[in-house]
Order: sequence, then structure tokens, then C-alpha cells
Amino acid sequence: MCGIAGIAGAGAQSASRDVLANMCSQVLHRGPDDQGLGYYQGVHMGMQRLAVIDLETGNQPQTSADGQTVITYNGELYNYRELRAELIAAGFAFQTDSDTEVIATGYQVWGEALFPRLNGMFAFALFDQNKNKVLLVRDHIGIKPLYTAEIDGTLVWGSEVKSLLAFPDFPRRLNTLALQEFLAWEYVPETRTLFKDVQRLRPGCYLTFDLGTRTSQITSYWRVENAPAQQNKTHKEWSDDLGGRLEKAVKAQLVSDVPLGAFLSGGVDSSLIVAHMGDAKTFSIGFDDPSYNELDYAKQVAEHLQVDHTSKIIKPDALGLFDRLMHHLDDPIADFSIFPTFLVSEMTREHVTVALSGDGGDELFGGYDTYVAQHYGAMYDHLPGLLRKQLIPSLTSLLPPASQKKGLVNKIKRFAEGGALPEQLGHTRWRLFATPDELSRQLVGEAAKPDDLYGHIERLRGACDAMDPMNQGLYIDTYSYLTDNCLPKTDRMSMAVSLETRVPFLDPDVMTGAFSMPGEFKLSGGVTKPLLKELAAKHVPYDCVYRNKEGFSIPIKTWLMNEFASLLDRYLAPARLEAQGIFNVAYTTKLVQEHLANVANHSHRLWGLIVIQAWCDRWLDGTNA
Repeated sequence: MCGIAGIAGAGAQSASRDVLANMCSQVLHRGPDDQGLGYYQGVHMGMQRLAVIDLETGNQPQTSADGQTVITYNGELYNYRELRAELIAAGFAFQTDSDTEVIATGYQVWGEALFPRLNGMFAFALFDQNKNKVLLVRDHIGIKPLYTAEIDGTLVWGSEVKSLLAFPDFPRRLNTLALQEFLAWEYVPETRTLFKDVQRLRPGCYLTFDLGTRTSQITSYWRVENAPAQQNKTHKEWSDDLGGRLEKAVKAQLVSDVPLGAFLSGGVDSSLIVAHMGDAKTFSIGFDDPSYNELDYAKQVAEHLQVDHTSKIIKPDALGLFDRLMHHLDDPIADFSIFPTFLVSEMTREHVTVALSGDGGDELFGGYDTYVAQHYGAMYDHLPGLLRKQLIPSLTSLLPPASQKKGLVNKIKRFAEGGALPEQLGHTRWRLFATPDELSRQLVGEAAKPDDLYGHIERLRGACDAMDPMNQGLYIDTYSYLTDNCLPKTDRMSMAVSLETRVPFLDPDVMTGAFSMPGEFKLSGGVTKPLLKELAAKHVPYDCVYRNKEGFSIPIKTWLMNEFASLLDRYLAPARLEAQGIFNVAYTTKLVQEHLANVANHSHRLWGLIVIQAWCDRWLDGTNA
């Protein structure tokens, strides 16, 4: 696992060699074991290496057997040995045992047809000297990040935005549409970032940059098929099919030349992963607040599976941790669970270099409460609009927020909020934290102009119109919430401590099988993940499987009143907001006052504002970069 960076075109011809080294050093945490730099005609390519496979000869850049293709690579291939054997049978010799060289040589043989054959998580740069072009390639579902910018005939890329910002005179301009989306969804969807000039390469795509014309083109090579679910399998056949695919994926992802373990929450997804690992080291954390602590379930699963389990109740220095984590949010997300994800990664890294995670199980098999809300929302939508959109939300807003993470009162309030939103948003109504009307009151000036806030949902729904309604909802989550929030969160928080995290649920074969499965196996009578739970119950205790889903989070509501109260003063002070000229001072102050008085729970909205302000200080203005 590594961090990569590079320059191609006009900028590579004028930039000094120190520029590339500085771009790479920005992601030292991703690869502390080695720095590799390569300088070619019109192309500079670099990387920071975290050695996981082929510890002795796996350094980069590497070249193909004919010396004409150069590669810098971040990731792991789980089928590289099979590809390597195929290439050896075709007469090719290898100088290393690394998966990196397999990609370079495979490209020499198959060209772009190689990319859909790769099973793994990766982001890599190829310099095809024969064709005088650079290719940037990202894995099938975006497990590994890759950012790009094209400015005045120069292509710049990196595993994190901070590498691009290290390029001389890089423009730092705010993207106001992305700002609105961030405040509404807690992340920026699709290819946009908060910087106008920085884009994410889409999952399952590659970018081709022609060094002669200095123009680029993006091509898709993999996406879950938009097809009706298969109806010709019995319940048992689907269970056996899923179990076989998942076990195969887990076994494939155990390849490593360094110590390997797994995160274990005691829930369905992580427990299933660990059950297929055999002898494993597992890790979990909890907080003092009982509603934010699942350690008993994790312990129960670990004892049942007889694995080597390590757990810890965390009492973090919240403020000190905040400043540390903001360094890793140059493309910010406002997901509270960055804190426990970082903390469990930090603890895990003390013991192993690689950890398997259960990410993806909820998006593929229907694990979120939003799907249940949509199930009942279909009936709720038949109520008169005045009642559903105004009267009921107004009445529920009078209920004071409860202290528990979820709880009945909080669920009622959240359901009423989402139920008042447009029906065409489907289950994503309950993911939205600011409507266009609210944003028009919260923002001022250029930032307040109405924009395409729901556009990515509509585009994704159009791309999966052949699927049944449940699979449509899962498809939308997979290509938005998963790829733009959950995977970046896990990647950044684990790589912040140089821990590689693997996600067996997102094996292409598992994903294909999941979207071939009818929606009734993913939500039945308001029960989430029925088939996956049935499968998990074959391996772990029943009460660990059939319990309320709590999620991986922190008590942010009370932290904002206590540990993080100074952040409200620091970042949402009226004088600061007035000088900045982006946010409505009176509206923002009202949110703060209502939250502190426990009149309303504005934790999502306030946390998003805090993160944006910290991002502006550190990255947009560059004062703390």
C-alpha cells in the first residue's frame, strides 16, 4: 500500500525535481517505508511505499519487461499470482515478486483490456512511452483514492488533495456547488471536491492524458450491471451462493507478507468476515457511554470463533484528536465516525499492518435504517401534504432531543424530517441534513445561489432503472454514500496510521452476486439484511446477529456541549463568520444557541460547519497547511 503523486505535460517540463519529492512527502503517512521518484521526458512519477507484499524488491517506479511502460502503484491485487502465472506461460520473465510488476507487464500484453481483469483495490499511474500517454486508473469501486487536476496543459495527480496543493501556484478556489452538497449530505458526491480545480477520478474508470495534445479522456471499464435481479434461485441457493462468494473473497484477501488482522464490532458484517478468516487477530474499541459501546458483542463473537481478540475502552483527548484528524480531511467529510475509525485503526496498527473490514455489507445487502424508513415512508407518503410536510414535522420538533444515540424520540423526529422531503429522493430523504430552502437561509452571496443539490441522486437512479426498487436504493448508496463517504473515511483514517484496510464485501464477484439477488432478500417486512443475517447466524451467536444496529459513532451531541464547545467558539464566532462572508451569521448563531440549550439537536449541521471552517483555515486559505 502506498501514496502516489505525479505531474505530466507542461508542468513536468518546468518543475524542479524537488516539486515531485514534496508532493510525495505530503502523503508520507501512506508509505513510510520508502520514497520512489522517477523523472522521464514530460512525466514525473513518485510514490511513498508501505511494504506489504514483496518486501525486498517491490520498490517503485517499476517498468514492464520491455522497459516501455512505467508504473507507480497504490494498492493490492488479490489475483496477481494467477495473472503472473498466465504471463509466465506466455514467455514473460519477472524481476520481482510484486503485484506492481504484474500490472506493468500485463498492460504491455493486454493494454487497457487488463483493467477489468484486476481483482483488488488500487490507484495507479502508467506512463506508456510507446504511445506517449499517461493513464491513471482507479479500482472498480473506489476503495483507493485518486485526485486529478488539469491546468494549462499540465496534469497533476495524487492519492490525496494535499499532494496537488504542493504543486507550485496551485489555485485554491472554492466550489460553491460542492459546499452546498457537503452541508446537505455531509460529503461531496460524484467527481467534485470543494476545490474548483480538483476532481476525483470515478471508480472503475481510467483517465488517458495525451502528452502530444495535452488533452484527456475518461473511460469506464467496470460498473455493476443495470439488470433485473435473477428470479430462478431458491432461498437456499441464494444463501449458498452468497456464502461461497464471500468465503472465497475473504480467503483471497488474506495474502500478505506482514501481520494481518480484522476489525470486529460484533455485528453481522465484521463477524462474517472474521468467521471466514480462521485463526485471526481481531480488534475493537468502545466509549464510556453504553449506547456507544458494543464491546460485549465483539467479545462474545471473538470467544465463539476462538480468535485472538484485543479491545479497549477509549477516553480520547477529543480536541487534540480533532486537530490531528483535520490534517487528513483535505477533501472533507462530516461523518462523526472518523473518530472511532481512527482510534480503532491506531490501536490495530500497534499489532498488525493489514486489517480486514466489513465495509460494504450495509450498502449491498440493505443494512441501514433509511431502508426501513422508506419501507414505512411509502405508506406515510399517502398522508395529505400539509400534514406530512408541515404539521407533523412542526409537532415533532417540539420534542426535546434524547441523549441516546438513537432512541424512540430521536427516531420519530428524524423520520418526520425525512418524510417531509420530496418522495423522488427515496430512502436518501433520511440522509439529507439541509434542504435547498435551509441552505438559502444558511448561506449568503455567491454561495447561496440555488444549485443542483439532488442531481447526483437523479442521475444514479437513471443508471439503475432496470433494477427492483430495493436494489435501486442500494445502487444509489453504493455509488454515493459508500464511494464518497464510507470508503474515503476508512481509507484516510487507517492510512493516517499506515494501516492497510481491505474490504472483502466489495470483491467484484460478491458485488455482482449481490445485485443479482432480488430485493426481498435484503429487506423483508421492515427487517434489514434478512439473508445475510441468516448466513451470519450459522457462524456466530444468534443474539449478536439479531440485535439493533447501533453503528460506529461518538456522542457528538454532548461533545459539542462539552469537549467541543471551544470549537463552536473558535469556528462559528459571529465576527469570524461576518468577515468570511459565506454564512448567515444570525441563522448560524441560532443553530448554536438552540443546540446548547438542548431545544434541538443540530449536531450534524454544526459539525459540518465546524469541519468546513477548519478546512478553510488549513487548506483553502492555507494558513495551517
